[in-house]
Amino acid sequence: MTFKTNLMIAAASGMVFATGAVAQTAPVETTAARTAQAAPAAPAAAAPAAPTAAPTTTIAAALPTLPNRATLTKLVTAAKLQTTLAGPGPYTVFAPSDEAFTRLPAGALDTLLKPESAPTLATIIKYHVVAGAITSEQLKAQITAGGGKAMLTTLAGQPLIASVGPNGNIELTDTAGIKAYVDTADIKETNGVVHLTNGMSVPKLG
Repeated sequence: MTFKTNLMIAAASGMVFATGAVAQTAPVETTAARTAQAAPAAPAAAAPAAPTAAPTTTIAAALPTLPNRATLTKLVTAAKLQTTLAGPGPYTVFAPSDEAFTRLPAGALDTLLKPESAPTLATIIKYHVVAGAITSEQLKAQITAGGGKAMLTTLAGQPLIASVGPNGNIELTDTAGIKAYVDTADIKETNGVVHLTNGMSVPKLG
C-alpha cells in the first residue's frame, strides 16, 4: 500500500478517538461507531481557555508552549509553515493533541517528517487552519445560522464541517467523514485563535 493509502486507512480506523473513550463492539469503520467513540467522555463541553492578559505572541510562537502539542509543533516546522503562522493572519488553528498522531500507522509519522513529504504534510497541516480569528461563540453562531452546520474553507482549499456534537463540544468532520472534537477553546494569540482538539482531521491527498 502507498503511504497516502495507509494514512487514509488510519483516519478511517479511528485516529480521532477521544482519550479515555470506551471501545465499542461495532466495527470501527462504521460512521456510527466512529462518532460514538470520538465524542469526549469528559468534560461535557469544551473548556474555554483560562482568562489571561492580552496575547503577546503569534500562533507559531505559542504552539511549543501549548500542552500536548509537541508533535504538531514539529510537523509545522517540517512543513515550513512557521512563517505562515507567524504572519499577520488572522488565523484559526484547530490543534490536534500528541495522542492523535500516535494513531497513525507505524512509520507514517517518520515518513511525514521526511523532506520529500513536505508538500503532503503542508496540505495536512493547512487543513487544520482557517482564515480569520473565529472564537467558539462565533463558530457556534455560524453553525446555528447554517441550520446546524458551518462549512469552513481551510488553507488547504478543502472544506471542514463544523457542528455541535452530542456533548455540546464543537465537532469537526473531515473529507472522509471522520470526527474530531474541540476540548479546549479560544486560546487567543496576536494573529488569531487556537482551539485544541482531540483528533486529527485528514484532507483528500493526491
